[in-house]
Amino acid sequence: MNYVDIEKMGSAVSNMMLSRRVATIDASDSPRVGDVIVVRALTESSTYGNLELPSGRLAKINVGDTLLGVLGKRKALKGFVGDVPETIKASDRLHLLNMGGVIGLCRGHHSSFSDAIEVEVIGLACDAGEKVLNIADSALKPVDKLAASAPIVIVAGTCMNSGKTVAATEIIKQAASKGIRVAGAKLSGIACLRDTLHMQDHGAIATASFLDCGLPSTVDYGDLAPVAKAILNHLNDLKPELIVVELGDGIVGGYSVDSVLRDEEIRTAISSFVFCASDYVGVIGGMSVLDGMGIDVDVVAGSVTDAQMGEDFLVEKFAVRAGNARRDGKRLFDLVMENVESHRPDAHENLHQLPLAA
Repeated sequence: MNYVDIEKMGSAVSNMMLSRRVATIDASDSPRVGDVIVVRALTESSTYGNLELPSGRLAKINVGDTLLGVLGKRKALKGFVGDVPETIKASDRLHLLNMGGVIGLCRGHHSSFSDAIEVEVIGLACDAGEKVLNIADSALKPVDKLAASAPIVIVAGTCMNSGKTVAATEIIKQAASKGIRVAGAKLSGIACLRDTLHMQDHGAIATASFLDCGLPSTVDYGDLAPVAKAILNHLNDLKPELIVVELGDGIVGGYSVDSVLRDEEIRTAISSFVFCASDYVGVIGGMSVLDGMGIDVDVVAGSVTDAQMGEDFLVEKFAVRAGNARRDGKRLFDLVMENVESHRPDAHENLHQLPLAA
């Protein structure tokens, strides 16, 4: 066992409360998703060269920096693709897969990016008994049952960069401005504090994500519904009046989003479903996929509505309600709350009565 001083710590290990000096072992024949790993940066990147720290601040990665991150997978349509290697030993070469500090073996990347930052393995972080630390060790545990919940607004989309986070945070902002106790959740994606911090910045009283359940990403997880229920139950313990949920990545892809949406208990708990897309075909295809899951889209948002023409076209040609978070967040919020009010169970009569859209 060796001891290593860490220069920069990724936000993916933020829940571990680790010190800057960690014990390490040199190798593992069976590395797991979520194992904490110490590496040295061998390269830099002009397009993806920052590490998100546990504070949320971005720090530039320089050659020679000693970094603390976690092993994980990524399958980003507009980012990096990578896996956890079958074995790990000191001096192995791996890659930084995201700014939160998820590390794996990069298999490819979007053409707009330069190569992923290459890192050299120093060792796997361990406890005094040389057991490898894993971010799942002290995390929320998946559950089979969704407890009684505040109204849930789901924000999903065609893929990453379709406008989900902008829509989710604007809904939170509008709710908070009206005195509603609103919580935020990120149920799928790859570990990064940026989106949940944005939710807090816009007025969320509390936030939680799959990272709180010990997952560096939701890639290839399988049935993600028990994780989603654990997150929602945790937030409901804080007595919010509304929960706004963002589903990272798209409703089709490798991040297990569909397993959440196919869960009958979760579907029944949804009070309003907001779907984000970048174009008309994405709206048509997304609504078709969701219809196959038994889900109706209540409001279309995202970059397809960034121009008034897009919003008008969706309403006139497809007879769907549409609202834009950037141009008129209040109207988007009012459209969402129409559905929340119509689905509001008697147990939540304390939810603030709001003026509905004309």
